[in-house]
Parts: sequence; C-alpha cells; structure tokens
Amino acid sequence: MGDVYFYHLTERPLEATLPVLLDKATRAGWRVAVRGKDSKRLEELDASLWNGDGFLPHGLAGGKFDEQQPVLLTSGASANSPHCLMTVDGAEVTFEEVSKLERVCILFNGADAGAVEAARAQWRELTDAGAKAKYWAEDGGRWSMKAEST
Repeated sequence: MGDVYFYHLTERPLEATLPVLLDKATRAGWRVAVRGKDSKRLEELDASLWNGDGFLPHGLAGGKFDEQQPVLLTSGASANSPHCLMTVDGAEVTFEEVSKLERVCILFNGADAGAVEAARAQWRELTDAGAKAKYWAEDGGRWSMKAEST
C-alpha cells in the first residue's frame, strides 16, 4: 500500500501543478490515472496538457488505446492499470483503491472552502481506515510537508 499525498493548491492553479506531478510520476515509471468528476473539466485538462510546455503523453478515457496510456484522464475506474491515482475537483478515492496503488495524490483548491472540507473528510476517512497520508502545502513556490499521519 502506498501513501496518500494531499496537495493544498494555494499559489498555483491545478493546470500548472498537475503537469509537474504527472511528469514526476511518469519519470518514476508509473502509469497514472487522473480522476475527475466532470467530463467537460477533464476535456479542459486534456487540452491544457496538450498545449502546455513539454510533451506529456496522455489520453482521455473512452479512446481506442486507453489500456496503453501512461496517463489516462477518467471519471471512473481506469483502464490503464495505474500505479498512481491523482484525484482532482473533489473526485473520491476509497481505502481499497489506496491499498492497491503505489501512490494516491489528492489535489484540492485552497481557495474553495468546500474543496478544503472535502479533502479533510477524505483525510479522516482514509487515515482512520489505516492509510498513511501526508499533507503538502505550497510555501513560496515550493511544496512543504505540513503534516503526516501516524
């Protein structure tokens, strides 16, 4: 079972943070699923990833080659057998999923009180079930670990 990393986005938007985390995960040799709740939002993230700096191969779920994608954006279960799951926009993850993955990353908007409360609820749910979690916050353009479950 891998750790759950909570990323509290306060200085940079998801569109700037997600490519950095995806690049690190794929460089580690991991397949990644990015789970969101809204298909239109996933389409926007897809376009943002294609139009960003560098090249990050990925796909939007529902394509012919989903199983082969190093990064797959989806609103449900992922067909690409991921090592890492990143959730955005309040998409949830279960303890059962955490127990099967190398890493789970929960990215949430620090300017949205509802998103912050949802992340807190996920922290309680997952750590109460036995997952190890780390809370990361932006601090002057760098990530700083602010808390760790025991």
